[in-house]
Amino acid sequence: MKFISKSLRNLIPTAAGLALALSTPARAETVMPETPSDVQAPPADAAKTASGLASKVLQAGKGEHKPAAADTVTVHYSGWTTDGKLFDSSVKRGQPTSFPLNGVIKGWTEGLQLMVEGEKRRFWIPANLAYGENPGGGRPGGLLVFDVELISIKQAPKPPATPEDVAAAPASAEKTASGIASRVLTKGSGTAHPKASDQVKVHYSGWTTDGKMFDSSVMRGESIVFPLNQVIPGWTEGVQLMVEGEKRRLWIPGKLAYGDTAPPGAPSGTLVFDVELLEIVK
Repeated sequence: MKFISKSLRNLIPTAAGLALALSTPARAETVMPETPSDVQAPPADAAKTASGLASKVLQAGKGEHKPAAADTVTVHYSGWTTDGKLFDSSVKRGQPTSFPLNGVIKGWTEGLQLMVEGEKRRFWIPANLAYGENPGGGRPGGLLVFDVELISIKQAPKPPATPEDVAAAPASAEKTASGIASRVLTKGSGTAHPKASDQVKVHYSGWTTDGKMFDSSVMRGESIVFPLNQVIPGWTEGVQLMVEGEKRRLWIPGKLAYGDTAPPGAPSGTLVFDVELLEIVK
């Protein structure tokens, strides 16, 4: 739940540190990856991109499709600094790791989009596409070298279509005394409405009135559960209008969301949400 909580705290983690931060719990060490002989600099036959990323295929893949930036990938990898120091390795831990490709360092986001499933590739990632020259915090600086095996690709869901009436609620929309407008998109199968003290399970997508989508559980492929009295006032009120199985579009004025001048990182003004009430958890 990224933008509907009162605290604006992002509950969907992204990778801000080493690839290690993306890994699943470690298992016992199994294999110590061998330091590449060309760890200091890419060889003359390495392919290079306009950004400065260099790479070389170590093992041809069997797949046909390459991941997009929004996809989730599962990989095995090892990473070295140019002095040959191994600083992270899923191979050493004996367990691959999965992550959204747009949630890691730029060199990984760009580089893995060159690969197909089953392929193993060596990357020489310049500092400006990694953690910088002197990043601090225990992160490696300068040029980094990674051996990456792309095991599988999980394609991201297609983004929901921008509502045709995103700019303003139509005249036929229901309106509450507080200023919320809404209209039912799909009728529900339930009969009970949630109370503010209930927990609810929903799928949702949110747009600003210029049609920019700023958050979507649909895109993440994960519904969310939360106490209805712990979110923005427009959600607390609006979702209580619904029954299980219903999908409704809400136009929530800024005063019931994050304000007309929202805190940094939050959307301002009237917000439009498509909400599907999956379950009243209580």
